[in-house]
This record gives sequence, C-alpha cells and structure tokens, in this order.
Amino acid sequence: MDYGFSRKLNKFYVVYRISEITEDTKNKLKEKVVDELKEKSGILYLTMYFDEDYFPFKSEEARLRTADFIAREEIEMVAYLISILED
Repeated sequence: MDYGFSRKLNKFYVVYRISEITEDTKNKLKEKVVDELKEKSGILYLTMYFDEDYFPFKSEEARLRTADFIAREEIEMVAYLISILED
C-alpha cells in the first residue's frame, strides 16, 4: 500500500496492491471497478483519490499508529472488492 498527496491532481490518494487472485477475478474487477486500476507483472494496483476530509491517513493518530491504519484500510478494501465481485 502506498499513500500520499498528488500535487498534479491536488488530491490525496491510496494505492492498494491486489495479488493472488485468478485471471477471472482480475477480469471482473477490471470491468466493474470505476477507480483507477492498472496491472503490472500480474498484480493489480487500485488507486483511489480522496478529498482531505475523507483521506484515511490525515489524522495525527494515523501518523502515530500507521501500521494499524494500514491494516484497517486493507480489511476495508477486501470488503469493498468482495462486494463488487458479488454483484
């Protein structure tokens, strides 16, 4: 996972790495995900952009407990991807 601020877009972003999924699942995600999704060396990278108010890593607590916040974001992303695939 990577996160930060894009000066070019003037938005915060989080890049999620999606691996160890079947080709069928990759294709379904490519069809259904509306956010930026790229494939490199068989791994999908999903980039989501946020306004500052919604950026999950903006708080002081997130800076102090980064590992906890990353773990939470990963769990939320898995739930999001499962919901997309179930539709």
